[in-house]
Amino acid sequence: MTAAQRWLDGYIRAWETKDPADVRAIFADDAEYWFRPDDPSPLRGIDAIVEMWRTEREPTAPQHDLRVLIEDERLAIVTGTVAYPGHESYANLWEVHLAPDGRARRFVEWYMTLAKPAADSPDAD
Repeated sequence: MTAAQRWLDGYIRAWETKDPADVRAIFADDAEYWFRPDDPSPLRGIDAIVEMWRTEREPTAPQHDLRVLIEDERLAIVTGTVAYPGHESYANLWEVHLAPDGRARRFVEWYMTLAKPAADSPDAD
């Protein structure tokens, strides 16, 4: 298993548990968390990231299909989709800038809201 896949597995675990220890296991102490590439005020530092994950409320349990697209020892690019049933679905591309210990020192989300299927579409709920 690669460092990027270990990081992604840890991210999914932390996302599901919201356990501060799980979040600390994937983000460096001085990490930056960018909610979008042009974020005017990204989160800085592990305590701010832990607090955000602890208090963030999602509309429903997310369903995700995420995978490592490319990686080297310093950067992983993760792609895939995340759906919140009954709410929005997103196409994602994440930049994960890795520290030597495998934790993210910088995380940047790139995402787009996916169009909802037309009511008469076979894909509609």
